[in-house]
Amino acid sequence: MTSRDFNNDVAAAKRRAAIEPVIITDRGRPSFVLMSMSEFTRLRGPRGRIVDALRMSEDVSFETPRVDIELRVPEL
Repeated sequence: MTSRDFNNDVAAAKRRAAIEPVIITDRGRPSFVLMSMSEFTRLRGPRGRIVDALRMSEDVSFETPRVDIELRVPEL
């Protein structure tokens, strides 16, 4: 669907998007996709918080080795 067609009849675009995603073109190039919320949710998949995704399932403990570094300051 061209952007002109979309602007002229948004209701038709919404009716069509309820059936299948609608690609809206601008100067002949695909620019946008209009789809139903249920289709968008299906494609997006389950969403959680980023903190939950990064959380480890188990507690992990480890010891970090101590590193002794001698700093030398160059003489001027």
